[in-house]
Amino acid sequence: MNVSIVVANSSHAVYAERICELMFISAQERGTGIARRSPEYIAGKMRDGKAVIAIDQGEAVGFAYIETWSHCKFVANSGLIVSHSHRNTGLARRIKERVFNLSRELYPESKIFSITTGLAVMKINYELGFRPVTFSELTNDPDFWKGCEGCRNYDILLRNNHRMCLCTGLLYDPSYKSIR
Repeated sequence: MNVSIVVANSSHAVYAERICELMFISAQERGTGIARRSPEYIAGKMRDGKAVIAIDQGEAVGFAYIETWSHCKFVANSGLIVSHSHRNTGLARRIKERVFNLSRELYPESKIFSITTGLAVMKINYELGFRPVTFSELTNDPDFWKGCEGCRNYDILLRNNHRMCLCTGLLYDPSYKSIR
């Protein structure tokens, strides 16, 4: 397996439809939501240099992107996806590390966060220096929380006034001493 992990650019937009398909499949299998994004949205992240893509023999096999919130005070690492053929190979860790480093390069003073129900992602984030936090420590930007509307557990988030859900919030704060 010779997977290339790169910061995506406009040449990678041809993979946007496949990335959306992989996200949908994963969300269905896990019974949780990955914020539903259009191919145009994904292609825009690629064009803006705010995404990481993994390619193996001309096929997109992994992806993640970043989004800024609260006037760049917060950066979300989102949409981590790995195709079935490449799971359990360490690829998710490599993609997550690259999108984390891209976030630090582009927004060195910003807090980086992730919300997930996946144990593997929690472990990777912890190794990168993230710590679990309550949702009150994440962005309070209402547009961020709109991304959760596609999740089957969205009603739980609403019932709790965006304070808690089944996801775990994880935060990397550059002002704290890193575990790394």
